[in-house]
Amino acid sequence: MTNTGMFFRMLFSAVFRRRSRAMMAVLASLVGAATLFCLAMICIAVPQQMNEEMRAYGANLIVTPTESTGDKAGIDESMVQHTTEMVKAKGSAKYATYRYENVRVNASPYVMAGVDAAQVKNLNHHWVVDGKWPSSGKVLVGRDIADAIGLKVGSAITIGYRASDNASSTGTSASSNEGTGSANDETSSSSSQNSSNDMQGMDMSGDMAGMDMSGDMAGMDMSGSSSSDQSSSSQTSNGQSGQSPSDQPTQDGRVSSDIMDTSGTEFRVAGIVDTGGSEDSIIYATNADVNKLTGVTRGVDVIEYSAGTSDLAGLVSSINEMTSMHVKAQQVTKITASDTRIITMLQTLFWVVSLVVLVLTLVGVGTTISSIVSQRRNEIGLRKALGASSRAIGIEFYIESAFYGLIGGLIGTAIGYGLASWLCVAVFERSIGFNWWLALISVVFSALVAVVASILPVHRATRIDPAVVLREE
Repeated sequence: MTNTGMFFRMLFSAVFRRRSRAMMAVLASLVGAATLFCLAMICIAVPQQMNEEMRAYGANLIVTPTESTGDKAGIDESMVQHTTEMVKAKGSAKYATYRYENVRVNASPYVMAGVDAAQVKNLNHHWVVDGKWPSSGKVLVGRDIADAIGLKVGSAITIGYRASDNASSTGTSASSNEGTGSANDETSSSSSQNSSNDMQGMDMSGDMAGMDMSGDMAGMDMSGSSSSDQSSSSQTSNGQSGQSPSDQPTQDGRVSSDIMDTSGTEFRVAGIVDTGGSEDSIIYATNADVNKLTGVTRGVDVIEYSAGTSDLAGLVSSINEMTSMHVKAQQVTKITASDTRIITMLQTLFWVVSLVVLVLTLVGVGTTISSIVSQRRNEIGLRKALGASSRAIGIEFYIESAFYGLIGGLIGTAIGYGLASWLCVAVFERSIGFNWWLALISVVFSALVAVVASILPVHRATRIDPAVVLREE
């Protein structure tokens, strides 16, 4: 029998003669490999899963116009396509476009958004819609508006549009906020200001009308006073509203305030959206209906993206560096910050648990090997007396430890993959694939850990004095 054959025969006989100790060493390696492989698989899969889950809660990137001249026209279709191609080049992406207009419902100012219902529905999975999404002649109303006006699904709503309410661009408002909600709030503020001006004008006109009546009662010339007071009333109204007569709606050649005008286009409420955010104060309609209502076809004010890239900051920089595009990109902090914070917490937890498991594995394997060395003390002394070198004895124990780690690593890796698959299905309702490279690293690492854990016991074994051992015999 060759020396190699004798070596492996002694190795396997030592393992099978001490099966209980060998099982303890394999079990310690198995638990360590299963835990570490499960955590590693989850830490690789979870950031991707978490990214997709966070993206379901809205956009993480918005694009708005940059120049004031471009704001009025919005972002045209070709620019939308070009920007979308840039985003998709960095990874998967979903997007939706929004065009904002100030409108009036029952003389009160509101914000109306022209959207593609399919895009918005695909982007915002967290929206709770009672009823249906907007379609031709039908709108989706925010919960706050529905409660304020008393609307229900199927109710009729008359929406009026005035060009004077939209003199300022809504795109500028949108670009200064992190998402459409803030843009809508600012646009609503603009509408409220216009409404306030009109109310002031109407109140002043009312006062002037009262003066006319008093003049008539005192015997003043009806036609003269009326003509003079009407002219004065119009001037006062214009002064209060801050607009010239050419900018005001006219009736019979005179400037008039139509704040109480409830005329407009009638729509049906297809559904009511409830998000708990600023989306609840917006009326959503199809782009075709908004174009028909306003009589103007223009670009969009905001593009929202749910980008699946890991380098979102780099994507934002690449879009902003292309000045010829006349658009500005920015991250939605509330989405990206939450995503980054959760992933960082998971990775920190992974390293802490992995360190604890690694220490426990080293202690378990080291204790088992130390017990095996103690049981084989007489055998080691006899072999050294017969001429075996300390190096040969050390190599035998190291290979035996690596064998325990290898067996434990193989079984533990399989168990770890099963646990990781179960956790991903239970928590994220998604399956994960088997990572062969990670499995190979897990098995090799388990064998390496077992060898490192046996360094101190093997060192003691090589220092055994054969004379002392034989004398004890």
